[in-house]
Amino acid sequence: MSHLEPRMISVQTHLRDQVANALRAALIAGELRPGVIYSAPALASELGVSATPVREAMLDLVREGLVEAVRNKGFRVTEMTEQDLDEFTEIRTMLEVPVVGRVTATATAEQLEALRAPARQIVAAARAHDVLAYVEADHRFHLELLALAGNRHLVTVVSDLRKRSRLFGLAGLNEAGRLVASAEEHVELLDLMVAGRVREAEECMRRHLAHVRTLWADGRARAEDPEPAGR
Repeated sequence: MSHLEPRMISVQTHLRDQVANALRAALIAGELRPGVIYSAPALASELGVSATPVREAMLDLVREGLVEAVRNKGFRVTEMTEQDLDEFTEIRTMLEVPVVGRVTATATAEQLEALRAPARQIVAAARAHDVLAYVEADHRFHLELLALAGNRHLVTVVSDLRKRSRLFGLAGLNEAGRLVASAEEHVELLDLMVAGRVREAEECMRRHLAHVRTLWADGRARAEDPEPAGR
């Protein structure tokens, strides 16, 4: 059994989307593990819904690269390799570092200060060990920053990359306080951008993405081996 934490599925919103969000949260929390096959009926039972919206939601996750269909069995959570992590980081660095420089040079102080709230929420969530709030605020900060460049397709591409890089095992890292330093880099980045320090902002973003790459690797290791030998 996967032992998913109970999550309320609201009848006021689209059930398929609610189930997909619950499954993404379970992936982030490490409740659904890489390489393991899960059946739609079993997941539906744990979420308190019918199997149909679970199957539909799983197909959404297949398109995002988070799971793969296994004929007559269910869905397997896809595994990320070191090469995958390197390639995701390379692409994000190529896209986001120059955009940070451009936005630093062109955005107004008011536009940049609008990012202050999510930046602080990221730090607060990390300190409170609330991994889902951390991921939500982090997602909002990065995409709203990129949106200031005025290219909606760029935002879509990076959003897709972030979904595919799903932060497996972050719950364990968060409990150990490992996310606080990465969280605080958002505030540092924003301060540099507000001050108009283009090169330093670009370097901060480059360093932040490298830091995230390390967290991805550590989170993946925890997800694959949550109980280290000798414990």
